[in-house]
Amino acid sequence: MPRKKPGSGSLTPIMLIAAGAILIIASAAWFVLSSGALAQPAPTATRDIPYPEIPRVSVKDSRAAFELGNAVFIDTRGEPFYSEGHIPGAISMTSDEVVDRLDELDPASWIITYCT
Repeated sequence: MPRKKPGSGSLTPIMLIAAGAILIIASAAWFVLSSGALAQPAPTATRDIPYPEIPRVSVKDSRAAFELGNAVFIDTRGEPFYSEGHIPGAISMTSDEVVDRLDELDPASWIITYCT
């Protein structure tokens, strides 16, 4: 059997390694771009938050209030969106309706509005 000279081997292993590396890099780039890792960060400074004088409720505090039944949730998105899904027990009331429907709300209750 004839012996091969060093360096005269097939390029197939090198091509497979290069193709694998390209596939890994392309997959990593796709993952980063599709995961939103490059999306705009959430506002952090008070000046970046619209209506900073309105107190915000954290998701953690909202969930605790929901689980304890200590709050009334108002979904201000409107009926089509409310019908698609909402917090169980939430009242559908657009921001335009709030003034006209205040008598439906207990002023002693913790009222949490949401729109997303």
